[in-house]
This record gives sequence, C-alpha cells and structure tokens, in this order.
Amino acid sequence: MPNLWDAEIAVTSNQAKKLIESQFPELIPADTKILDYGFDNTVMAVNNKWVFRFPRREIAVRLLQTEGVLLPLLEKSAPDLHIPVPVYYGKPSSLYKWPFLGYRFVDGKIPSRAASVEREGESAIAMARFLKKLHGTSVAEAKKRGVPYDELSRLDVAKRYSILEKNKEEIKDLNLFHPMEKLERFLQNLPGKALPEEIALVHGDLHFKNIVVDKDGLLSGVLDWGDVHLGHRAIDLNLIYSFLTPKGRTQFLKEYGEVWEEELDYARFKAVYTNVVLLLYGYHEKQPHTVVEAQKSLKLALT
Repeated sequence: MPNLWDAEIAVTSNQAKKLIESQFPELIPADTKILDYGFDNTVMAVNNKWVFRFPRREIAVRLLQTEGVLLPLLEKSAPDLHIPVPVYYGKPSSLYKWPFLGYRFVDGKIPSRAASVEREGESAIAMARFLKKLHGTSVAEAKKRGVPYDELSRLDVAKRYSILEKNKEEIKDLNLFHPMEKLERFLQNLPGKALPEEIALVHGDLHFKNIVVDKDGLLSGVLDWGDVHLGHRAIDLNLIYSFLTPKGRTQFLKEYGEVWEEELDYARFKAVYTNVVLLLYGYHEKQPHTVVEAQKSLKLALT
C-alpha cells in the first residue's frame, strides 16, 4: 500500500539544474542540491541564494500557484517572521509538466537541524505577532487571489480518528515513542464540541519542518505555504502545542489575544495528529533527525 507522502514525480538535482538554466539563464551555472522534501514538494537550494520548490504530486500544483500570488501580499504585512517570497516563476515544459517557483532564501535552520531551539520568550512573542497579523488578513482579499477554503477537513476528528489510531498502533509496534500511555489516553478524550464559525487566512501546515530558527535558536521564519487556505485559526494554533513550552504558550496567548477553549482543544488534536504522521514519515524515509524532532514535538503536544 503506498504511503501518503509517496511522490508522483520526484525531481532530481540534475533535472532541476536543466529546468532552471533553460528558463532562467541569469542563474547559469545553477549549482543545485536537494535541501529537503515533504509530502508535496522537493526543495532545492540554488547557488546558495535561492530556494526552488518542485511539486511532487499533482494536488500540490494549484497550491503552489496560490502561493505565487499570495506571498507578495503577506510580505508587506508580516515583518515579525521572514517568509519566502517568489521571484522566479517556472513554467511547465517538456522537461517537467508542472509549474515551479524560486524564492529568496530564508536564512535559518529547521529545528531538527539546529544546535539549539528557544521555545518560549522571544520565539513565543514573534509567533503570536505573526499569526495575529496573518489571521487578521482580509478574507475578501485572499479570496480575490485564489485562496481556497479548507477542502481537506483538517480538523474533522471523526474523519481522522481511524488514521490516527492506525498510525498509533504502527508507532507502538515499531517502538518509536516511549510515553505511549499519554498518547493512548489522549485518543480516549478527543475534542467533540463544535468550533466557533470563524474563517481566517491560515498557513495550514505549521510544524517543525516548515519553520526555521536563527543562530540563537529563536524562531525567525515560516516556510512552505502550499497548504494556505481560508479555514479555522485552530489549524495554525497547533504550533503552540508542538513547538512551545507550557510557559511559552502562556506568553503566546497573552500577546495573541483571546482564544476559545474549544479552539485550543482542536489545536492540540492537530498537533498530535500531524506529529504522529511526521514520526512515521521520518522513520520510513530514513530521516533520523525528523524522527527525533517528531518525538520531541509529540511529547510537547501531550504536555
């Protein structure tokens, strides 16, 4: 049975070099190397200055195109954390059938590659200010730029419970997570109350592979906007559980403003669900740094 993250097309560094040089001659010679890859995109570093993302699945193509028109708008209103702004817009060709984007490099390292990570204080405040501005973006303007609604029911507990239960059993069999009793208790008390009917512009996929920290370990940037959509802000608030300490969460909420208890329940659910998936992803893709960080994030989410 194929994995959720299996690629339909996985661009190699040599293929990326040919694609970039054929469309953007000013980047010749293009020194390309794979930085990372996720469910939807292969990420290439180019000439130590640019980052190019190539869709791995057809579902990611429209999302990447939405990024191309939305991120320049967000750059002007969200100075607290850096975001990747598209500069190069690659077109489909005989070499590769989908569009691709090139961005200015966002300096920093993902937490799993960083020497140290600050999970409260300045990081918590920067995250709160950033998300407050993002969630306050005009929904009407986002719709004009083609941002979709949540088409994947990301906070539908009933829909995702069976997947979470199946993944939990696999983690248990593989002995990948030691405080299993906490995870099993959590699965017995999932959120059931209805969320407030509020729609906001959300990143949609905030976790440790999509954020970076600076040389001091402080949160400094937000990457991979392929899941950006109009949905409930609890989807993004999941990061306060999977990244911040309990003290950091208190600091975040003081800066961010009022959040309903039901929203926090669903935010924690999203944090647990996402990091269970990332834990198995790291194991099957042979990424030990991802496994370790997913274990840390899952423990935080259950604390």
